Amino acid sequence: MKAMVVRKTGGPEVLALEDVPVPEMRPNDVRIKVEACGVCFHDVVTRNGTMKRGVTLPFIPGHEVSGVVEAVGPLVKGFKVGERVATAQRRHICGHCKYCRSGRETSCDEREFLGDAGLNGGYAELVCVEEDNVAHVPDGVALAEAAIVACAIGTELNAIRDVAKVKPGERVLVSGAGGGLGIHGVQLARLAGALVVAVTTSEKKAELIREAGAHEVLVVGRDEDFSKRVIAATGGGVDVAIDNVGSVLFQPTRRSLAMGGRWIFIGQLTGDFVQLNPAQLFLRDISIMSAKSTSRQQLIDSLVLVGRRQVRPIITDRIPLAEAAKAHAEVEKGGSSGRILLLPEG
Repeated sequence: MKAMVVRKTGGPEVLALEDVPVPEMRPNDVRIKVEACGVCFHDVVTRNGTMKRGVTLPFIPGHEVSGVVEAVGPLVKGFKVGERVATAQRRHICGHCKYCRSGRETSCDEREFLGDAGLNGGYAELVCVEEDNVAHVPDGVALAEAAIVACAIGTELNAIRDVAKVKPGERVLVSGAGGGLGIHGVQLARLAGALVVAVTTSEKKAELIREAGAHEVLVVGRDEDFSKRVIAATGGGVDVAIDNVGSVLFQPTRRSLAMGGRWIFIGQLTGDFVQLNPAQLFLRDISIMSAKSTSRQQLIDSLVLVGRRQVRPIITDRIPLAEAAKAHAEVEKGGSSGRILLLPEG
């Protein structure tokens, strides 16, 4: 099969289109003929070497996959050849630990992040994913849309609904609001009934963010402390910060939180560390939490929201698989709004 392979870390040019063997199926695998694969910043940081945990070379990137079931292993009971499916971000979970049995399989000790290790990722014509990490795509949801649901929408649903537990009337800050995660976080925070303040560095993305549901869009400089603008827009700061950027915006995000604020980390775009005086948090009763990836149930719930058109997947470009380097360059410089799709069929 054709696949985009990374054999050494570096710039977008290390992505190479190769002929590789079809990945071997495990007994509970679903083999999927890939219709589309989203390009996530996670793919960038694995490719350039910033992300090292769980990453082994060579690998085929890609964890945002939709397609049609081509084959199933002998232990698979929930899927049949020909069905339309989308994947969570993992290839494997154990299925029986305390995390898997409580809907928190994103923390399973055995979890294998799809695309981080071995020649089995979404930048390919075929991919194998165990049954526990696959969901049916509802009628009326295009496979192109379904490809990005787990990561770009499900992760934000995890953060906003299940971790932050945003309530109607609360004030929510969404950073990186023009990116693949942020633009869907804006929609979900608005759907939860919040007053949504969105932060972006791109004037070109501001209108799209407003259309997604932001009440206030702040276009800021890359080194700007935007906290006073957030406080002014919300009458005292935000109750929840959905942080899709990480250390680059650490201090202005901290200052934007109201007393008792909840700070949910989702993204970290660089390898930088931050300095923090703990008193800056506990004297204001600020909680720091995180949301990493998407459970299968969160994927199913997100697909339902898309099927009802309560959330709209934002896809800004569709590029042939062979041009994956072009997609990576665009994502790395922050030029894309929403998600770029790679299409194995071109």
